[in-house]
Amino acid sequence: MPHSGHLDDAVWPELVSRVSTVVVPVGSLEQHGPHLPLDTDTAIADAVSRALPHVLVAPPIAYGASGEHEGFPGTVSLGAEALEAVLVEYGRSACRWADRVLFVNGHGGNGPALVKAVALLRYEARDVAWVPCAVPGADAHAGRTETSLLLHLSPGRVRLSRAEAGNTEPIARLMPRLREGGMVAVSANGVLGDPTGATAAEGAQIFGVLVHTVTKALARWEPGPDGRLRWKPGADGRLQ
Repeated sequence: MPHSGHLDDAVWPELVSRVSTVVVPVGSLEQHGPHLPLDTDTAIADAVSRALPHVLVAPPIAYGASGEHEGFPGTVSLGAEALEAVLVEYGRSACRWADRVLFVNGHGGNGPALVKAVALLRYEARDVAWVPCAVPGADAHAGRTETSLLLHLSPGRVRLSRAEAGNTEPIARLMPRLREGGMVAVSANGVLGDPTGATAAEGAQIFGVLVHTVTKALARWEPGPDGRLRWKPGADGRLQ
């Protein structure tokens, strides 16, 4: 039988029989505009992880690679190399008693570290993969998508009266300046998008798509060359 529940609530005798899947939320502590909490990415990744069926959910890795946000107070970044090392050692340790490990990533900047860490773990014959908290059509950072999600998940933590539009240019156009000067070079308030139309109802819909998609990808368990679980979303973002 697959184990389910939360790793931090378990006692070791409950885990003597082999655990099927450990899910590890990976987030960040970084600015999310004037209206969202610093742990937004971690909160989303943790909520998605806790909604998955028949898994053992570990406490989040709550710091990530967020150097692009260090122009704003409150951001704490481990950097890509340190995060990669943490992920590798985490996977090596957890795979001693679990069949496989899935990292659920809430922060896009963690992607390169996840790809490298999971590639090494898989080379070492450990069944590890990762998946992003991503939906089609989402805006880039602290905009309508993340604000709607937090309004659904933790409405009391959203300072909605402070929400204001940031830079709404396409992210592809912003990337050269973002890489060179960080987020502060492209957005004075730390927002990429416009959160002012966000609603809890939209957040519930987005969260449903996220959970459905990750659940189907988890059941399929087909890591691609980059270690990311593959999926085939339809027009509504759901798996076919």
